[in-house]
Amino acid sequence: MRNTKAFKEAVAQTLAELAHRGVTLTPTTVADTIEKNISTVSGRLGIQVRSAWRYFDASAMADSLARSVQSYEESSSEKGVGEAPMPPLDNPELALVLAGVPDSLAQTGGDLYAVIINVAVNAWMAGHIHGEDGCTGCDGSRGLAGHDWEARMRTITEMQPNITKWFDRDVWTAAVNDSGFTVTRR
Repeated sequence: MRNTKAFKEAVAQTLAELAHRGVTLTPTTVADTIEKNISTVSGRLGIQVRSAWRYFDASAMADSLARSVQSYEESSSEKGVGEAPMPPLDNPELALVLAGVPDSLAQTGGDLYAVIINVAVNAWMAGHIHGEDGCTGCDGSRGLAGHDWEARMRTITEMQPNITKWFDRDVWTAAVNDSGFTVTRR
């Protein structure tokens, strides 16, 4: 179904309609939704997929997707879901996580998956470290600074005195480029 002209046009039309509504979704998300809907129409009406296209309306699909996005955003914001707590931008551990990306790119030969896993694990550990004062399973796991978060932040800052440079997008991008890699849009 995805290789047909009708399918490709439906995705393009729906994305254009979404853009008019100020909603941004990935083409893959739109394609998956259209494929599911066309298959459902075909199955419920007992008709061939190619015949189900006569029931497709890009504007109605865009309206439905826009309502879903709006509903999700409203329900998430009410419950505080969807927004991770961000440390202050001068946080030493956040600087270390950011600084580790160019090195990780170089070490993995540009394996973006490995880099993302590394960042995710480090970010998760940083959040765990911040709250581990009450974690009995973490006793003795943090070296000399122990569970004193402030002491750990001072230690990191002493190791990397210029942590603020990692919060400058241009400095970070230059470091990534110096590693021999770059992130570009296709």
